[in-house]
Amino acid sequence: MRTPSRRRPRAALAVAAGTLLAPLLSGCWAGAGGSGSGGDAINVLMVNNPQMTELRKLTATHFTRDTGIKVNFTVLPENDVRDKISQDFANQAGQYDVATLSNYEIPIYARNGWLREMDSYVAKDPSYDEPDVLRPLREALTGADGKLYGQPFYGESSFLMYRKDVFAAKGLTMPARPTWRQVAELAAKTDGARPGMRGICLRGLPGWGELTAPLTTVVNTFGGTWFDKDFKARLDSPAFRQATEFYVGLVRRHGESGAAQSGFAECLNNMTQGKTAMWYDATSAAGLLEAKGSPVRGKLGYAPAPVERTASSGWLYTWAWGIQQSSRNPDKAWKFVSWASGKGYERLVGETSGWANVPAGKRASTYANADYRASAAAFQDMTRKAIESSRPDDPGVQPRPAPGIQFVGIPEFTDLGTKVSQEISAAIAGRQSVASALRESQRLAERISEEYEGR
Repeated sequence: MRTPSRRRPRAALAVAAGTLLAPLLSGCWAGAGGSGSGGDAINVLMVNNPQMTELRKLTATHFTRDTGIKVNFTVLPENDVRDKISQDFANQAGQYDVATLSNYEIPIYARNGWLREMDSYVAKDPSYDEPDVLRPLREALTGADGKLYGQPFYGESSFLMYRKDVFAAKGLTMPARPTWRQVAELAAKTDGARPGMRGICLRGLPGWGELTAPLTTVVNTFGGTWFDKDFKARLDSPAFRQATEFYVGLVRRHGESGAAQSGFAECLNNMTQGKTAMWYDATSAAGLLEAKGSPVRGKLGYAPAPVERTASSGWLYTWAWGIQQSSRNPDKAWKFVSWASGKGYERLVGETSGWANVPAGKRASTYANADYRASAAAFQDMTRKAIESSRPDDPGVQPRPAPGIQFVGIPEFTDLGTKVSQEISAAIAGRQSVASALRESQRLAERISEEYEGR
């Protein structure tokens, strides 16, 4: 992974991260002097998605029983867990030994000295089989110094999910490599195909990890970028404007009801309940849609992320495990990470909960497993291809100053991406025009340009 900017020194990046965290750290926080873990226990802070919840259920019986290491979990919604992690790790309070971090945070946290490197642990743990981890994820979790600082729990890209039965009834065919223009036409033709069904579901909920993620992939393939190679803000460029107008127009004309408040969870519910004919989102959603008991199991088709000017456009994301530098039990923390991201854990989930529920998208061996391939036949090939074709260092048509497909790999992006998403969501809700939203967004981005240009 490249550093976020070849012009910005490491010290400046650390200051930027600290500046962003200042509002969170300025008040009283009980964890700042927390006792942390000790003895034969470790503390794990993680996001509350279904696969993490499953891990929590399995830990006592299948990890603690075998190792004697007790795991104390703190499980929070995504926005809350990010805030709490940033507080504890920036302060190096040591309250948590392990936390779920993404490929956005890990290179930044590693650069700031907040994480323990994992190469030394991998070297002593050959059964973990690091080469089995898919290359894009290994690279995404590598710091600027070339060392590993995270291990993936699951990996994902993005693709287009659609109702095969609805398409067949309407005499429609999904192209093998759809363009966004073709998707818009298909959305118009499937809108109202069944009572209460809309043509497509797209995230409109504000948040740098919600609306901003799919929108940025559309911007990339339309030829736009948040910043050019010299860190000049380009949210007012024709390509960025065209992509945003397309996205907002598509979701307003043929998208879900209440789109401005719909994120991943809402679109998942809409797809499961038969309220939408297509959904562009994370590949990890497929396992939930194809799970035993799902009303749409077996009814879905999967296509690559739609493109316009690029060969591919799917994002790259992983929820991964990071070990805090100040952990009091780093060796025990690694044993947990090795178990939770290892092949044995995937087998355990496959055998206890069904192979479609395996936290996949990270290991080549998973895609060679006959049981997994049979259970995930509808989507497993498409998922792996999407992950392996992702290009975090070159996601668009022009050079970039920082890595990232659905984000820009700089500390300031969480704040910028969220604020811009609020402007775009307001346009989706009809409270302002796209032009007005992008004027304010460009102004916000120019503040960051001023910090980076010339460095």
